Amino acid sequence: QVQLVESGGALVQSGGSLRLSCVASGSIFSLMNMGWYRQTPEKQRELVAAISSGGSTNYADSAKGRFTISRDNAKNTVYLQMNSLKPEDTAVYYCNAYHWKSYWGQGTQVTVSS
Repeated sequence: QVQLVESGGALVQSGGSLRLSCVASGSIFSLMNMGWYRQTPEKQRELVAAISSGGSTNYADSAKGRFTISRDNAKNTVYLQMNSLKPEDTAVYYCNAYHWKSYWGQGTQVTVSS
């Protein structure tokens, strides 16, 4: 069983930056595809960014040019660097890990004030 713990969510002003972190338990982190998703009460959970076990990345159109996903296999950690934040980025951000099955963290709240 893999446990994911997110951190880094906060209240930030429009135009600001945040870095989210997600630490995974266990010994198979390097084999896992990782992703960051976000959800609001009005919208379904959506993919923000993903990084494969090999390091390939992909981003939602809304995140391209502003967000960067990265991973540190030695620390069992995936990061989401978010720059130029906008009020519409306000959401609960969830970490996801996939290796044969999907695992989710508990979420971390990001609030961007205008």
